Amino acid sequence: MILHIAHRDEWAAAQAAGDYRADSLATEGFIHCSTPEQVLIPANERFQGQTGLLLLVIDPDRLAAELVYEDCYETGTAFPHIYGPLNLDAVVRAVPFPPGPDGRFSLPSLEVI
Repeated sequence: MILHIAHRDEWAAAQAAGDYRADSLATEGFIHCSTPEQVLIPANERFQGQTGLLLLVIDPDRLAAELVYEDCYETGTAFPHIYGPLNLDAVVRAVPFPPGPDGRFSLPSLEVI
């Protein structure tokens, strides 16, 4: 599985539209994702203290768009990127992702039922 951090209202709009298109798809050409082991890095660097977030749990085998693992920030760690819109049926679960009292995130249970 791979994960994408999304705002709850953007996910609701995507469900009405039929696919999910993060802002980065228009500006960078792909949707940023993470593995479960990586997700706290961008969560705590870019989203600290933000509320109304979800973790979209994505099955890579269900993606209609191309998935590429890339080290685009020269960190030595390859992150998954989706090169196209995210088809809704690839999202197997949307998990609430609130920050803790200190504004930092911890990984919730991602069990897919």
